[in-house]
Amino acid sequence: MSDAEPAVANRRPIAARSNTLIRKFAAALVKSGVSPNAISVVSIAFAAAGAWALLQWPSPWNAWLCAVAIVLRLLCNLFDGMVAVEGGRQTPTGALYNEVPDRLADSAFIVALGYAAGIPWLGWLGALLAALTAYIRTLGGALGLVQDFRGPMAKPHRMWLMVLACVLAPIEVWTLQTYYALPAAAAVIAAGSALTCVARLRAIAQQLESRR
Repeated sequence: MSDAEPAVANRRPIAARSNTLIRKFAAALVKSGVSPNAISVVSIAFAAAGAWALLQWPSPWNAWLCAVAIVLRLLCNLFDGMVAVEGGRQTPTGALYNEVPDRLADSAFIVALGYAAGIPWLGWLGALLAALTAYIRTLGGALGLVQDFRGPMAKPHRMWLMVLACVLAPIEVWTLQTYYALPAAAAVIAAGSALTCVARLRAIAQQLESRR
């Protein structure tokens, strides 16, 4: 999820928050007066652009444009949280902007990946399972537990795998004349998201049992 405004204990651990350049840019955003919710919404625009670009595959440049769009989307997810929490710009509707844009962005990218891979149903399945991982995480939070961001295929893992696949796919075509990178990524995202759902459900069940 984008970590716009959950309690600190429920924020996704991201090492980049301690990076000096990242912190300076986040501080500049705070000074500019931009709303963290607006940053969250911009992430949807990047996702839509990236998904459209990937649907133009096998155009190599468009695959690379999708990779760039994914990175920009992830940066939005990073900065909306830093502006909201570190910058003290939290809003009453922050929890909604924290989750809904992420679900839309995830779905756009993963569904487009399925179509680009030539296996549309796998993209839809991956998007459904990705949304389910987030549902289970927030369900744990609703039950009074600390939200669980474990993988093996949490949002950052899914997105960075897609970046890698989009970067490698044109190179694979040029050098090997094969088209395995995108289908493989779609399959790993779907399977890994399913495993993530199981892992998070088991962790929630164990914590609830331990309360007895």
